[in-house]
Amino acid sequence: MTVNIGVHPANPSLYHLSRLGLLEELLAAHGETAAWHRIGGLDTAAALADGTIDFGGTGSTPPLSAQAAGYDLVYAAVSAPRPGHGALLVRADGDDVSDGNITSLADLKGRTVQLAIGSWQTHFVAKALAGQGLSYGADITAERSTAGSYQALLDGRIDAWVGQGAELSAARREGLVRTLAEAGDLIADRSVFFTRRDVADSRPELVALIVRALAAADAWAAGHLDEAAAIAAEDQGGTAADWRAALAALPWRLEPVSDAFVTEQQEAADILAAAGFLPRPITVADARHAGLDTAAAQALQTADSPEK
Repeated sequence: MTVNIGVHPANPSLYHLSRLGLLEELLAAHGETAAWHRIGGLDTAAALADGTIDFGGTGSTPPLSAQAAGYDLVYAAVSAPRPGHGALLVRADGDDVSDGNITSLADLKGRTVQLAIGSWQTHFVAKALAGQGLSYGADITAERSTAGSYQALLDGRIDAWVGQGAELSAARREGLVRTLAEAGDLIADRSVFFTRRDVADSRPELVALIVRALAAADAWAAGHLDEAAAIAAEDQGGTAADWRAALAALPWRLEPVSDAFVTEQQEAADILAAAGFLPRPITVADARHAGLDTAAAQALQTADSPEK
């Protein structure tokens, strides 16, 4: 059997796992193979539903959107919180609200914010606004970020931008932006990994094997930051130094699905539904699978870290 894995390039655990051969080694002992499919985070749930992939991973928001759309996915594992992964940025010279500049989250009302719409960034911005009594759906103009978002911020064509990873490292290094909010101060900002319910029902041990391989990939990356940064820079752009700074901020640790995680996701779902981003309220606990929870937790307890 071939196991099809979706690789979202912004999901660091899956990205490196797809390049290390760790999963292939584990699967070979069971007479199985892996096929890797490069798929964006917003397309991961649909690819699961139509059978293109059997397992994928994104940030926190895509599985909520998938559940609201009626996809029957279940969570397999989550990363530890990522406190240094992303931030909401404004221009460094925007320090006088009397001149129309932004000094607080409340000043975002009526402004244009660029972000990766549909990703964890939507949850982050929505929660930041909700804390000020503002609505993501009604009080800002949300635009999809592009490769030119940072320059658009500097030029004054947009008012705020959510940066992450190497782009955030580069922006901070240049010193032309100011942090309005750190993602880690408002949300856990986890990577999340999930599969279809039928796969969890029929092959929980297979999903647990993937989780074990992800943990080994994380251990490799944590111990080889220079090499991991060079790989990402060559493939995705940016400098190896900025990538190293971004990767060094990650926890590189997986955790089982827990009650605490479900509570986090439910809060996010409620905020996003109230803002009109989700078409309907959802119950996150419906995407939990007791058998898979147990199998994945056992896999993480026994995960090793082979050198590659």
